[in-house]
Amino acid sequence: MALAKSQRSLRSWTKQKWRTKSGKKSAETGERYLPEKAIKSLTPQEYAATSKKKREDTKKGKQHSKQPRKIASKTKQYRKV
Repeated sequence: MALAKSQRSLRSWTKQKWRTKSGKKSAETGERYLPEKAIKSLTPQEYAATSKKKREDTKKGKQHSKQPRKIASKTKQYRKV
C-alpha cells in the first residue's frame, strides 16, 4: 500500500536531520530550526540574522517566522529530498 502524501513528507523530513546549531531546543534558545546541511552552508552572521528574526517574531507571539529572503533562497535547496 502506498503512503499518503503527509506520510511521505514526514518520512523525507526525518531523513534531513533537522536541528538547531547549538543542538538545544529552539523553544529554549530561540534559534532557527533547519536541516543540518543548511546550517553548515550558512555563515555565522547569516545564522545569527535568521535566528534574530525568529526571536523577534516569537516575542510578537508568532509561531512561524519567515527567513530573510537571501538566507531563505540559500537554504531552500536543503529542505527538499
